[in-house]
Amino acid sequence: MAGKNRVPCCASTSLYIDPLSPLLSELRFAEIDFRPRLFFFDPDVWATALKLKAQLQYPCRSRSAYVEALSIALAHELSRMNEGGSSAVSDARGGLPGWQQKKLTQYIEEHLADEISLSSLARLVQLSPFHFSRAFKDSFGMPPHRYLTSRRIEHAKALLAERKLSVTEIGLGVGFSETSSFTSAFRKVTGETPTEYRRSLA
Repeated sequence: MAGKNRVPCCASTSLYIDPLSPLLSELRFAEIDFRPRLFFFDPDVWATALKLKAQLQYPCRSRSAYVEALSIALAHELSRMNEGGSSAVSDARGGLPGWQQKKLTQYIEEHLADEISLSSLARLVQLSPFHFSRAFKDSFGMPPHRYLTSRRIEHAKALLAERKLSVTEIGLGVGFSETSSFTSAFRKVTGETPTEYRRSLA
C-alpha cells in the first residue's frame, strides 16, 4: 500500500522429534540432556534438516520410510553434536565462514542429482577454485569431491532402505551417470555394494 513501509518477514521451520518414539529407543534419546545452543551451524545437522524439511513441505508426496530415516539421522546428528563430537566441519583458520558453509551445503543437498563442478561451487561463494579448495578442506575436513560423494551415498542409503527404486534408478537419481560408477563409489564408502547394503536391511 502506498505511503506505508513494508516490513519484511522471516520464514522459519520448526521440527519436533518425539523423544519417546520407539524409533529412537536404541539411541535413548529421551535420556539425553541437551545443552542449549543459539546461532550455531553444523553442516551435517543442516543438510539432514533440509532434506526433512523438503519432505514435510509436500506431505502428499512424502515417503514415510524416508521421513522416518531422516528423522532418525537427525536425532543421531543432534546427539553426536551434543556430546561434543566433531562433524565434517573444522574450525581451523583459513576455512570458510559459517554463512559460506551453509550456502554450500544447501546448494549441494539441492543438486545431488546434477553435475556439480569445483568451479561452480567456488563461484557460489565468490572465491578462486584454488583458494576455495583449500578453504573447503579446512572447513569440512575433506576435499569438495569427496564431500559431494559422501552426501550422495548417504542419500542413496536412505533410498535403498525404501525399496521402491532399483539400484540403477537410485544411482542415476543421486548423480552417478552409470551403475558401475555408483556401485564402485558406494563400496568404497560403505565396504559393500548397494545390493548387499539393501539385503542387509532385510
